[in-house]
Amino acid sequence: MYRLLIVDDEEIITESLYEVFSQLKSEELDIYKAFSAKEALSWLSRTRIDIVLTDIRMPGMSGLELSKEILNYWPRCKIIFLTGYSEFEYAYEAFQMKNVKYLLKTEGYAKVTETVLSVVEEIKTDNRINNIIEKSQKQLELYEQMEQGEYLRYFVQDSQIFHDRETELSENFQRLNINLNANAPVFLVLGRVVHPSEITYTEQAKLLTSVRVIWEQFISNQLHHLAIVDRKGDWLWFLQPSDYNDEKFNEHLIRYLEGTLEQIQEACQQSLGIELSFTISGSKSNWSKVTLQYERLRELQQMKIGDGLSSIQIDLYSQTTDVENKESTRLASKVEILNGHLEIGRKDEFIDSFTEMKEYALHHVCSFQKVNEIYYSLSLMLLTYINRKGLHGQLNNLEKLMRLEAHKTIEDGFHYLLEIGKRVLDIKSMDERDRASTVAEKICEFIQDHLHEDLSLVRLAEVHHFNPSYLSRFFKQEKGMNISEYIDNCRITKAKELLSNGDLKVREVALKVGYEAAHSFTRFFKKSTGMTPQEYKDSLIYN
Repeated sequence: MYRLLIVDDEEIITESLYEVFSQLKSEELDIYKAFSAKEALSWLSRTRIDIVLTDIRMPGMSGLELSKEILNYWPRCKIIFLTGYSEFEYAYEAFQMKNVKYLLKTEGYAKVTETVLSVVEEIKTDNRINNIIEKSQKQLELYEQMEQGEYLRYFVQDSQIFHDRETELSENFQRLNINLNANAPVFLVLGRVVHPSEITYTEQAKLLTSVRVIWEQFISNQLHHLAIVDRKGDWLWFLQPSDYNDEKFNEHLIRYLEGTLEQIQEACQQSLGIELSFTISGSKSNWSKVTLQYERLRELQQMKIGDGLSSIQIDLYSQTTDVENKESTRLASKVEILNGHLEIGRKDEFIDSFTEMKEYALHHVCSFQKVNEIYYSLSLMLLTYINRKGLHGQLNNLEKLMRLEAHKTIEDGFHYLLEIGKRVLDIKSMDERDRASTVAEKICEFIQDHLHEDLSLVRLAEVHHFNPSYLSRFFKQEKGMNISEYIDNCRITKAKELLSNGDLKVREVALKVGYEAAHSFTRFFKKSTGMTPQEYKDSLIYN
């Protein structure tokens, strides 16, 4: 999905253009409007914008000045200037800019529509894998990447050992040509490719390589970055802002990442036919804390709603204290991951992770005290979940849950816990669809209660803590229609209800269903019902 922002200080032009593009009912275009450059900048700070259609000459900040700000926020954004014959000097300057087109206001809506749709096609072409692969790095760099990847995989397993050893880390980075600063904090991004279960190892490796190539083309030179494939077969990116960035970009970095990752998701969908989910660290992490931050991202990735859909999650947790017991922290993290599997009903993943912990406890732990800690951590996790969900009545034989000594052997005890977990997940699987449906219903209720307000994807995403593109796909998966269709249906239903009240004027009804301009509401209503609002109102009187 591509986001189009229309900017003009003349309300009638902005509203008319907004209506023209809204009537296209295109699933590819999400339309936004602003009546000043200042309002446009607000949108740009909230979400990624792909195309800006703007008046070239506006009071306060001109379209040219705005365009420079746009490219600071979103370097790949395309800009289309609207201007009159008398503004040639401005237009001439616009011709010199990258990613910019120029239209006369007298050319009409058809030409404007045609130009915007052609820009959408340009963006698609830029995203196609064949064009991207042609720009990929040379074969020689692959060997260096392999060596860098091996080192960073080793590092992620236990970054704490490099606490107070920044000099050694810097030397290693320099030797391996790792373009990251060992003395500065780092952002992490975890990317999971959602591919068919029957895919071969070779096909999976090709997909991962293609994802990396796409990533390289979208992430700008304003970031230093390096990627590895972790032990679970997911991409893990390390990112640091460039030393040359201005303060505004660094403040905007998380939103920049979110918007750019959306573009990468869309390129992967269009070019490779795959879904790709990202989890972003919401704050910088010291290198010695990378392992802890990585484990948190894995946990969040496991707990996302809407299995099989592309998503972007931001970890808002900030690490502020040192970890005294490294092994206990790792154990707690693994237990949290298991709990995440329970929360979303992933039985196979739960069994795999549980088995991994069981094998570690039985064959790698020397002390009985540590085995005890692992057993009771797992049993407490299960008991807490059972209590919270009220599942006692649906489960039998729970008396041994908190009694390791009640089992003949330690191995029997872990086998017992695994069977309890499986039974809990069987119960959970019956409710999984209800969970997603509940979220979708809450979105529907919000829309119905706020028809008179801004119901853009960005606003809905902010209110419900979703990423805009993910929200759009999630809603369609759950409700079988685009969210814009649902909003239109709700507005028509509410408008009919209000029009049946003879005391309300058409203008008042328009405002109550989210239309500031009565003429726009009239066109919308007639297109949906075949009658103007007044004709509909009159028909109720005469019938």
